Amino acid sequence: MRLLLVSDTHLPLRAKRLPDQLIDEIPRADVVIHAGDWVDADTLDLLESRSRRLVAVYGNNDGPGLRARLPETAYAGLGGLRFGVIHETGPAQGREARCAARFPELDVLVFGHSHIPWDTTAPKGLRLLNPGSPTDRRRQPHHTYMTATVDGGRLTEVELCRLPPR
Repeated sequence: MRLLLVSDTHLPLRAKRLPDQLIDEIPRADVVIHAGDWVDADTLDLLESRSRRLVAVYGNNDGPGLRARLPETAYAGLGGLRFGVIHETGPAQGREARCAARFPELDVLVFGHSHIPWDTTAPKGLRLLNPGSPTDRRRQPHHTYMTATVDGGRLTEVELCRLPPR
């Protein structure tokens, strides 16, 4: 099962549209996961129409229209793994322990908010993934998203994909 992980698209505030490379990944994915801060409903409509399956949440910059359509936290069983999606997890310091305590039933937690790519595993096994942002790199060297594979109940081939400069 191929996954596409994205967050913090912030359209049309940070870019006019999603990068072509990211758009091209959508039909290749069995599941698209978006960890919030869409800002506009058009991006949600686009991903809903092009994704085989979309697992998504709202973020702190998403208004009432998006909050009416999306949960704050989403859960999905994917290929034998228990995934959770949330926008914000708090400060980097202590993130693994804090998230493992809050989500003891999960195998993987996808989050956003910081625009900083993150891939760590908590001591008890919770994998934490932040794909960064494809449109607003903030202090990061690249705009990013992630791809991954779920195979035989294991998360494999997690790749941070860097987008070319705009």
